[in-house]
Formats: sequence, C-alpha cells, structure tokens
Amino acid sequence: MTDFHEAQETVISKARSFGSETINLEDADGRVLAEDVFADRNYPPFNRAAMDGFAIKYSDWVAGKRKFGIQELIFAGEQAKTSLSSGNAYKIMTGASVPESADLVIRREDALEKNVQEVSFNLTQVVPFQNIARQGEDLTAGALAITAGTICNPAVISTLATLGKSSIRVAKLPRVALFTTGDEVKPIDSELSPVEIRNSNQWLIKSLLKTWLIKPQKIQHIADEMSALKETIATAINFDIIIMCGGVSAGDADFVPDALTALGVQKLFHKVAIKPGKPVWCGLLPHGGIVFALPGNPFSCLVNFKLLIEPYLRSSFGLEPLNTRILPFEGQRKRKSNLDEFFPAKIKGFPSRLTPTEINGSGDIRLGIGAEALACHSKKHPELESGMLVEYYPLH
Repeated sequence: MTDFHEAQETVISKARSFGSETINLEDADGRVLAEDVFADRNYPPFNRAAMDGFAIKYSDWVAGKRKFGIQELIFAGEQAKTSLSSGNAYKIMTGASVPESADLVIRREDALEKNVQEVSFNLTQVVPFQNIARQGEDLTAGALAITAGTICNPAVISTLATLGKSSIRVAKLPRVALFTTGDEVKPIDSELSPVEIRNSNQWLIKSLLKTWLIKPQKIQHIADEMSALKETIATAINFDIIIMCGGVSAGDADFVPDALTALGVQKLFHKVAIKPGKPVWCGLLPHGGIVFALPGNPFSCLVNFKLLIEPYLRSSFGLEPLNTRILPFEGQRKRKSNLDEFFPAKIKGFPSRLTPTEINGSGDIRLGIGAEALACHSKKHPELESGMLVEYYPLH
C-alpha cells in the first residue's frame, strides 16, 4: 500500500494546467488569476488627505504660527484653485488631493474655527505629512500589484476594480466527469427496496467540486458490468479529470480497475494506507488527464477528496500547497488499525482544540455533520490523549 503523503506527492507531480481564459470581473469571484497584475499609475495617485481637517505648511508651524486664515475649501475630487500662501490653511475633506504647497493636515477635532475665515490649533506637536497618504506610497506605476495564482476574493476583486481591470485572465476550470457505480445504488427520488440505497456520493462529490466552482460536464451512474463501465468511461477519456465512486475494492463486482486498465489508463497507485478510503485507485488518462476512483462509502469519498483531489486541483491551478495544520487533541481515541486513520472533529475552546464528532465508521451517512476539521490519527500513536498535537485538514 502507498503512504498517503507519497500518494499526495504522486498526484501533485502529475498536475497540469487546464489552460486560461479571459472573463469579466463580474464573474471572477473564486477564480484563480492566471496573470500578474501591475499598477496602472501611482497609488494613491496624489497626496491624499487622510482626515477631514486643515492643510498648512509645516514651515509655518515651525515658525510658531498657530492661527491661520482659511484660504480655500477643497472637497474630494476637486483641485485647489490657488497655491497656499504662508499663514493660510486649506479646509480639506477626507480623500481630497492635498496641493503640493501644503505638507501637513491637522484634523478637524484639533482645530477651533472662530468663523469661516480663521482657524487656530491647540496641538503641541506635529510632523511633516501628518494625516497625508503620500502619492505612490501603496504602489508606484508599473509595480506588481497581484501575482498570478491568487484566488479572487473580495479584497482582490476590489483591488482589480481600483486598477481598472474590467476583465481578467484566470485559470480555466477542468472538464470533469463524475461516474458512480453499484447495482444497489439508486437515484435519490427512487422507491427503494430494503437492500437498496440512494446515490448520496454523486451529490457529495458535486458539492465538493462546487466549492471550486467546478460543475461536472458529464454525470452518470453505471451498472456493475464490465462492458457498461468501459463504454461509459470511454465517453470521457479525453476529459481533464474523471472521478468515480465504488467498484474499486476486492469484491466479485469491483470491475473499475480492470475497466480503466483496458482503456489504456496508466495506474499510479491502488490502495493507500489510510482508514477510511484505503481502496482508492488513481491513474493517468492517455492524453494526460487523471482518474480518481474512490471507494463507495460516503466518508471514504470525503477523505480521498480532501487528501488527493484537492491537492491535485490546487497544484493544477498554480496555488500553493495547503499544508496540514496542528492543534491539541481533546478527549481520548484508540486506533482501530495499523493505518493512518482520519476522523471528523470540531475546533472548540480557547485556546482551540480538536474534539472528535460522532461518526459510526466510513459508511455513516452523517459524514460527521457539524465537523470543521478532518483530523489524522497517525499510525505512530496507538492512542490519542488530551494535549497531544494532531494534524488536521480544514473542511470549510
């Protein structure tokens, strides 16, 4: 069996770009930038008043002046009509351009306006360019503003808008086929016999892919029959990713590995030393795409998606690897196998700790509802006790 870290490294090494495309900024939320973005001008583009107040010459302050005539009123978006005279002040609003003839803004709260023509200040100390955001101090024209491989979150979207990027080049989403298997598995709105189950895995994988904005282009359930498997898989042989659920263990009806091999898929590994999810099969499609054939139990599918499919997607999109995090464990847990075991957990308390959530094995339909983490009970430790440090993957 393959160690799960080795399996991760294997799929990451096979990751490849799905290409890029230009989209409107309106549609960029959650997408990954495929280009570096540079400042089109200085930011701020002018010396900007950071407060409502009065702009004066620092040299006047040094000379002992504390009373000033109000020479002009400047609003945001306006330019001063006159150059500031010694002994005078501009009354200025937040966001307005501070003329070059002024180099200090005293906030309104520290000023006393005796009338519309005169102001005095009761401060004891000021410094040059106080309360002024200086031109270019955030970004200079031509400077790198956002790097390729950045996910477009609200802060990025806002910055792109500031930079005038109404359209942006992003990583293309992969063409994904999702196939579930099993003669006992039926659509969720079907009438069931006592030995049949609903196809929850199809909905689980669709939901997990949706967090990456990926909508499978082909979704189909396949009977446990070799010719049906080969015929259906062949329709997606040129896709970027094929995800399958079920039919990968050692049962008499587990035909998926043989069907994939017969279609020219190159096996990368079969069986990873984890519980749940051990029977997972992974291989390369003839044109370079990848197949993830997952076990049929719901929690096994979730574990393999987080451990293998997400690292592959991150690398394909040019994102940095999402390393496991570490928190102290709260409670007690005995390992039931000689494998690395994964279990759902909540993150609770201050300081934060990992607390197991209830789940009754990999076939439990609840999948650890309410869990925030997928925690790892390492094969190095027969038992977890309170205070031990545990690695985990965020579930949200």
